[in-house]
Amino acid sequence: MIRVAIVEDDPLTAELHTAYVERLDGFEVIGSAGNAREARKLIGAADAAIDLVLLDLTLPDIGGLDLARAMRSAGLSIDIIAVTAVRDIAAVQTAMSFGAVQYLIKPFTFQVFQEKLLAYAAYRSRLSSASSATSQAEIDRLLAVPRSSSAAAALPKGLTAATLDAVSRALRESPAPLSAAELAERGDLSRVTARRYLEHLADIDLASREPRYGTPGRPEVAYRWLSHPSPDRL
Repeated sequence: MIRVAIVEDDPLTAELHTAYVERLDGFEVIGSAGNAREARKLIGAADAAIDLVLLDLTLPDIGGLDLARAMRSAGLSIDIIAVTAVRDIAAVQTAMSFGAVQYLIKPFTFQVFQEKLLAYAAYRSRLSSASSATSQAEIDRLLAVPRSSSAAAALPKGLTAATLDAVSRALRESPAPLSAAELAERGDLSRVTARRYLEHLADIDLASREPRYGTPGRPEVAYRWLSHPSPDRL
């Protein structure tokens, strides 16, 4: 079993990632931490035996990259998958230099998450079965597997990652479902554009559609952020 620690400051996101991991054969979650202090305690526990850390880079006490640096300074060889909304290329390069084998940008679907972790599992399997004296071709295959790209992560034409992040954040922080018109007012978007992003979030099961009645004419559709994956994904 690949033993996973989840380091994520948002409790709902940590719960979602836990549910994702627990769906995958060959993985188990051994604990979660909401900040770097808790993460250090979890990672340092004698019975933890952690293989992989799903690491948020924006922790409330110190940055995730600083935590990764501390792990390496302590001589820990635990693998890291960065799970974050940070898209800065310098952050990506730094994360890789500290041992991140994957870089997952929020928001993402279970399909993308599954592909990345299964690629990581394949990498570990090949690494354990490789001979001590291996060929260049085998080394190239080992290095390529955990960082394979995913077509599923691509956005539909016309949608941008920055705007998707803003829409996701607005929907997630709203105490009530939002219609396209309400989101447009909050996010300086046209109603049509707002609906496209909301529909995309609903299509990838990060939001739900809820009919809203009580006004004359055609019922309005409101969208609610899903704090848990929908039943067909778990």
